[in-house]
Amino acid sequence: MNNDHQNNYDDRELALVTSGQPCSDGAGVQLTRFIGHKKLTMLDPFLLLDVFQSDKQHEYIAGFPSHPHRGFETVTYMLAGHMRHKDNIGNEGVISANGIQWMTAGRGIVHAEMPEQESGLLKGLQLWVNLPKEHKMTTPHYQEFSAEKITVEKREDGGEIKVISGKTNKGTTGVIVNNYVKPTFMQVTLPANANFSQKLSAADNAFIFMIFGSICIGNTKKKLSENQLGILTDGTAVNVCSNTATSFLLISAAPLNEPVVRAGPFVMNTKTELMQAFSDLQNNCF
Repeated sequence: MNNDHQNNYDDRELALVTSGQPCSDGAGVQLTRFIGHKKLTMLDPFLLLDVFQSDKQHEYIAGFPSHPHRGFETVTYMLAGHMRHKDNIGNEGVISANGIQWMTAGRGIVHAEMPEQESGLLKGLQLWVNLPKEHKMTTPHYQEFSAEKITVEKREDGGEIKVISGKTNKGTTGVIVNNYVKPTFMQVTLPANANFSQKLSAADNAFIFMIFGSICIGNTKKKLSENQLGILTDGTAVNVCSNTATSFLLISAAPLNEPVVRAGPFVMNTKTELMQAFSDLQNNCF
C-alpha cells in the first residue's frame, strides 16, 4: 500500500456489493437507484443515491421538472453532459461535467433540474444527505463549483484525487464545507496496479461507487467492478488496489442516529413535521 498507510489503522473491508435497482424518476428519466429502495432504504446519513447514464435522448430529455424539498441536502455531481438548475427564489445555473452542486434545502425550496443538452451522453448522480434535527429548517443555500474550481491532488503514478469535501492523507482539502455530517467526497482515478489509501473517521458510514474499472478492497481483496456500489465495514482507513485503470467515488459521513420520517420530497423527524411540510407547500409557504 501507499507509504502513508500505517499499520495502526483499522482497515475497512467490503461489507455489501449492489448493482442497484433500475427505475425512473422526474418526468421519466431512466436511472439506477443504489440507496433509497426497499433492500437498502438508507445508509445514515445518506438517504438516496441515484445514478443516471444514457446517450439516448428519450431516456433523459424530460428531466426533473419543478419539485419541492425540505429537511435534507441534495448533491448533484455531473460526470458527462450538462444539467440546468432553477429554483423558486431566483437561483439558476448549469452544472457541467465534473462540476458539483451541494444544495441545502433546509426549510424548503422548489426547483427544477433539466438537461441542458438535446443529444449526447448525460451521466451523473444525485445523493441525498440528511440534515440533523436542529438544522432541518435552516435557510436554503447552495455550494456550487465548476470542474476548474474543484481541488485536485496529482499522484506520482499519474492518477489523481478530485477532493470535493474532506481531506486527503496528504492534506488536500475539498471545496465543500459541511459541518453537519463532515462528509468525505472524492473521485479517485488510478492507473492499473496502483494502491490508494485514505483515512476516514471511525464513526463514518462509507461507500465506494465504481465509475469504471475494477478494484480490490482491504485485506480480504474483495472485488468491486464498474457500476457497482460497495458499502464498507467500520474502520479508520480504506485501502484499495486497482486491477485496471479505474475511477471511483469514495463517500463517507457521520451518521445522525435520529428518527427519519420521509415521504417523497420531504425528510423530517416526526409525522407531524412531515404533514406540516405538505401543508406549507400547499399554502405556498416555501
